Amino acid sequence: MHEYTWQRSSFCGGGGNNCIELAADGSGIAIRESVEPSAVLHTDRVALRTFIFGVKHGHFDRLPN
Repeated sequence: MHEYTWQRSSFCGGGGNNCIELAADGSGIAIRESVEPSAVLHTDRVALRTFIFGVKHGHFDRLPN
């Protein structure tokens, strides 16, 4: 298993188990949720950047029922 240097957001208060963590993985990015650290998702930098852009601009907001 690859050893990563995981980083948490400064908004992840108290070091609890309720955070998304990122690590550089050669040419890509590894992502995990702190409550399930053994489940690691791998993506590339462009895909992650596009996803974050969409989140910041409300592209995934739910529409009112």
